[in-house]
Amino acid sequence: MEIDRIDKDELEPDGKKKAARAAINALAGSIPFVGGLISAGVGYWSEQEQEQVTNILKQWLQMLEDELREKGKTIAEIVARLDMNDEKVKERIESPEYQSLMKKAFRNWSSIDTEYKRQRIRNILANAAAAKTTSDDVVRLFIDWINLYSDFHFEVIGEIYRNPGVTRGGIWDNLEKPDVREDSAEADLFKMLVRDLSTGGVIRQVRQTDYAGNFLRKQPAGRSRPGQAARTAKSAFDEIEPYELTDLGKQFVHYAMTEIVAKIEFKE
Repeated sequence: MEIDRIDKDELEPDGKKKAARAAINALAGSIPFVGGLISAGVGYWSEQEQEQVTNILKQWLQMLEDELREKGKTIAEIVARLDMNDEKVKERIESPEYQSLMKKAFRNWSSIDTEYKRQRIRNILANAAAAKTTSDDVVRLFIDWINLYSDFHFEVIGEIYRNPGVTRGGIWDNLEKPDVREDSAEADLFKMLVRDLSTGGVIRQVRQTDYAGNFLRKQPAGRSRPGQAARTAKSAFDEIEPYELTDLGKQFVHYAMTEIVAKIEFKE
């Protein structure tokens, strides 16, 4: 775009005005709807205000360009990981069901605020195209989880996957987090994070099952003798109760955290 060639800091006042007009004209002519906005504001904004509006619009358009670039990079990386000689793969990626997954993933792209999340979306879409080991409804849920949870949530999921039966204290230590007070914001955040994943069906406390997979009730804890009851509440970094991934959580790890090796290499 021509407006990017103008360095306003190196211009004299008159030159700045000409540069501003040139930038406004270039922006108005290249972006639909912006031209109408600027034309309507000519009689309302001063030249300085027009320049400020133009700078704001440039910043917003740059943000959209960056988002489009990230989407294009993600699509290219997905295709690079698929066997395009496989007829089933080609049928899958051309199907309305898969196109729906793509649209859902890219519709809320503003929530993909880290490179780690972008890579998780790429992995989900690539794995969903390469092999259909779960339903598309579950894949949609996984995409929602990427939007909903933070990188910290995913670190905890990964730690429980690597160490089934780990306690909350073990998770905190394995992630090399510093020691903090029980009444600190960090402890509250960690408790909230574990609660998010538990209520979301990603993790659970380890529970015994019968031969049919039914969960057994916990044995009620014996009553403490007077004077022997604990004086403090359960720690955010409890070292007793173990955690594991649910089956849904395990499938999420397979789809989001397992990367298909690229079959072709390319440069951006």
